Amino acid sequence: MFKTTAAGFALACALGAHAQQQTLKIALIDPLSGTMADVGKIFENHLRFAADTINAAGGIDGVKLEVLAFDNKLSTQESQAALQAAVGAGVKAVFIGGGSATVSAVITAANRNNERNPDKSVLVFNFGGIDPDLVGKNCSFWHFMTEAQVTMRMKAYADFVKKTPEIKKVYFLNPDYSFGRQWTAFGKTLLAEARPDIQIVGEDFFPTGTVKDFAPYIAKMRAAGADTVVSGNWGNDMALMIRAAGDSGYKLRILTHSSANKSTMIALDAAPTVRLNMIGEWFPGADNPTAAKLESAFEAKYKEAFYLVRLSTATELLAQGVRKARSTDPKQIASALEGISYKSILGDVSVRKEDHQFMAPQYVYANHPVDGKAVKKGFDGTHQGFVAESLTPVSALAVPNQCDMKRPAGL
Repeated sequence: MFKTTAAGFALACALGAHAQQQTLKIALIDPLSGTMADVGKIFENHLRFAADTINAAGGIDGVKLEVLAFDNKLSTQESQAALQAAVGAGVKAVFIGGGSATVSAVITAANRNNERNPDKSVLVFNFGGIDPDLVGKNCSFWHFMTEAQVTMRMKAYADFVKKTPEIKKVYFLNPDYSFGRQWTAFGKTLLAEARPDIQIVGEDFFPTGTVKDFAPYIAKMRAAGADTVVSGNWGNDMALMIRAAGDSGYKLRILTHSSANKSTMIALDAAPTVRLNMIGEWFPGADNPTAAKLESAFEAKYKEAFYLVRLSTATELLAQGVRKARSTDPKQIASALEGISYKSILGDVSVRKEDHQFMAPQYVYANHPVDGKAVKKGFDGTHQGFVAESLTPVSALAVPNQCDMKRPAGL
């Protein structure tokens, strides 16, 4: 997927005689300090690896990627400041994944910058902020959501829940910002439509990155008789919630988005009564030879687990835009990516023109102890791996949206 194509000569001509030496600066904006710093560092390593993979194959038809990293401290204000610092450093595309609130702040800052300084425009590739409003009523020409949004994921979970009769009583526990509210709202609606017999037995919201003990929340779930919690928890918060459930011996299923990091797996090792269901376009151990090669190369280089294939697919998307546009100009790249379809690391994928939503099939998968059969290798040195439980095709994931895309003049 990451290779120089026959279009390289044409792109070189379009970019000038020194195209082979040209560098395209990209940046990560995510938490690199504070309680979520470990997650931010994992993001950074995956982005650097994705860029190195492209560069090792000759770049984007000769144009090499240079990665910069900016700490947003999980703050919306710091996120906007980081966007301005990235623009000042000559960055043309930023990648951000640590929560919809900070993603929204970066998109807002990019919109403002691109209107005021069209010669210093910047694109936003969002690999983790999955609030549907970001490709709905707040959609932006400059923004691409490279992950399935909340409604798409909940449609896939609805398919899964139809086939899982042991899910009977559901509690909602989510972070108290836009994404968490959406995870609760769409979860209630779509799961109830799939299984009218399911009982919703409670809900709570909590501040991200500040709760030290989730035992009180676990006690409320248990008292309500919940067998399943739908939670948009992530990072250290998810690990703490799993530990609290495990410490109390609570048999609990968690339906979340993507929490396959080492701290979560360590917590699951110590909590055999907890089952964590996750959802995404890929998971470590999935039957995908291309991604498996990336997984092996990443682990050999960084001595840690590879699980964010979406940063490889996001940089792959950028490369597709540069090649199609024959330009590194953000406006031309964004225009080229509208409605694009191609064969990626994940197979056949596309980007919807109307809202810039990346479209790929979605697995529901779960943690599973290493047993030498279903799971032969533990994740990141733990005794937990993953097994697929369902796969929802793209054709079943299309959702309506409220996007009224405003495109720059001349497009």
